[in-house]
Amino acid sequence: MKDGGRRYHHGDLPAALVAAGLELARSGGGEAIGLREVTRVVGVTPNAAYRHFADRHALVLAVAARAQQELASAMATRMADADSEPDPGLRARRRLRAVGLAYISFAIDEPGWFRLAFFTPDRSTDADGATGHADAPPYRTLLAALDDLVVAGVLPADRRTNAEWACWSAVHGLSELATRGPLQGQPAGVVEQVAEYVVDCAIEGILAERAASDSDGSPDG
Repeated sequence: MKDGGRRYHHGDLPAALVAAGLELARSGGGEAIGLREVTRVVGVTPNAAYRHFADRHALVLAVAARAQQELASAMATRMADADSEPDPGLRARRRLRAVGLAYISFAIDEPGWFRLAFFTPDRSTDADGATGHADAPPYRTLLAALDDLVVAGVLPADRRTNAEWACWSAVHGLSELATRGPLQGQPAGVVEQVAEYVVDCAIEGILAERAASDSDGSPDG
């Protein structure tokens, strides 16, 4: 195949372009991804990229989807450590804990990918046609971990609604504090200790019994 007189060969050019974008984003986030930069890394002309991506924004969305997949993979790896637990309730709790800790660790270890995955401007549709972050692999992993708590009998079904937002808010907030806030630059051990505390508090919060005034319908006071 020829493009502008230059011959190139790729088994999967779109995948190669996304992989190049992912490497650029690793150190610079989404801002580092440009069609010219990506095609230069792959060794093709910019015109070749337009055959697969309508514009830079489409390419950034595709790379962001890959970054989310990387996070979901990190979650799955950490969750696997809990699978040897024989007790279903404890196993479900440990798997949810692993999801939260993996999220925070990913933000700290891969800040470029993290920013890209969750701060892509005007992200209305991902590369697979899914809309918004609600269909992102990390979010689906969180939902599955919470559903496992219900199946294991640890989380009452009537407490399941909106539990994902309580968990996500906690870990995302701490991730921001650790990467761009007052925890930035703190020793790794300190941040890890805080991360474990925050994740444990979030889990205990969604599992805690309702106050008597909520459960029996009696008014406050």
